Amino acid sequence: MEDTLNSIIAKIQASNKAKYVDEDWGQLDYFSPNFPVQWPCVLIDISNAGFANIGKDRTANPVNRQTADTMISITVANLKLTNSSGRAPSTQRDQAFSIWKLTQDIHELLHGWNPTAITGKLIRTGMQRTKRDDGVQEYTVTYSLGMTNV
Repeated sequence: MEDTLNSIIAKIQASNKAKYVDEDWGQLDYFSPNFPVQWPCVLIDISNAGFANIGKDRTANPVNRQTADTMISITVANLKLTNSSGRAPSTQRDQAFSIWKLTQDIHELLHGWNPTAITGKLIRTGMQRTKRDDGVQEYTVTYSLGMTNV
C-alpha cells in the first residue's frame, strides 16, 4: 500500500500542478485557520480496501496470498478568496474556478494509469464536494484500484 501511495504522490508532484502533494493525514480537518499546506493542494489516501484470498504461495511471505479492491481518495483543495459572480472581472472569475482545471488535470494524469507492478489501473468512480465555512474549496475524487499478491 505504501508503494502505491508513494507512486501516486510522485506522479502528481512531477506534474507541478499543485504546490503541496502529500498523504492525507488530516491537514484540512484539524488545523484551520493555520493549515499545514500550500495552496492549491492535493491529498491522497486509501479510503477503503476489501481483501479476498487467492491461495498459498509457499515461496512468498506471507504464504497466504490475497487480492484487494481498494478505493483511493484524491482530495483537491484551494483557498478561495476571489469572487466568482457574473459581475466579477473575468480574470478574477477564472482564478475562482481554477480548482476545476486542477481537478481535471489530476484526473488526466491518473485515470487508466498503473501506480505499481502489483496494481491494476486507477479508474474514477465518483466525486464529492465537502462544504466548508473557512474559505477552503474542497473536492474528493475517488478511484478504484485492484491489487494482487498483497
